[in-house]
Amino acid sequence: MLAFDLETTSANPKEARIVTSALVRIDGRDVQKVEHLADPGIEIPEEATNVHGITTEKARAEGRPHEEVLKDTVAAIKAAWEDGLTLIVYNAAFDLTVLRSLTGDFTVTGPVYDPYVIDRVSDKWRKGKRTLGAVCEHYGVSLEDAHTSAADCLATERLGAAMARKFPQLAMPAGRLHEQQVQWAKEQAADLQAYFDRIGKKTTVNGEWPVRPGRAEQ
Repeated sequence: MLAFDLETTSANPKEARIVTSALVRIDGRDVQKVEHLADPGIEIPEEATNVHGITTEKARAEGRPHEEVLKDTVAAIKAAWEDGLTLIVYNAAFDLTVLRSLTGDFTVTGPVYDPYVIDRVSDKWRKGKRTLGAVCEHYGVSLEDAHTSAADCLATERLGAAMARKFPQLAMPAGRLHEQQVQWAKEQAADLQAYFDRIGKKTTVNGEWPVRPGRAEQ
């Protein structure tokens, strides 16, 4: 697997720029960890800094150019898929849509495993938050330094393994599981849309997974 996580300037994937990008490649016994700090080229809003702890000053002083980090991140993901690895990323529709929005042409060319989608379908009626921290706690997975992309990467990989142990029905080829998640994400969005319609909340829930239309389709 290649575990992947971004910390960004915004919670909106269509507007976000990269602050940190972490990739943990697990290929048999070989584990390679890479974390990039980027200068996003814009001010990092205070609310984003409060989440991941990276200030504009730190990013400008220590970060690499944003386009270099973006290019290296996409290249690492594509290389992993070419080598037959599965990309594991929590709430993939956010991180991969960020890449699509920033590049305009990022496409998914290999399997993705998203513990966020898996948890929502495997334990549908559990109450409580579905944040990475909350779900890790539920499955007994350690998450230290939450919202640092390297820590979130490692926790996501462990969470994926914990879910695979708990839900044997997930034991299927990676490509098939990917297609199942596409369908599950659509069904989850439809259920949420129906709920919003019942309570009169005017919003549209997008169920596209693992990447939503970005800059090229706008």
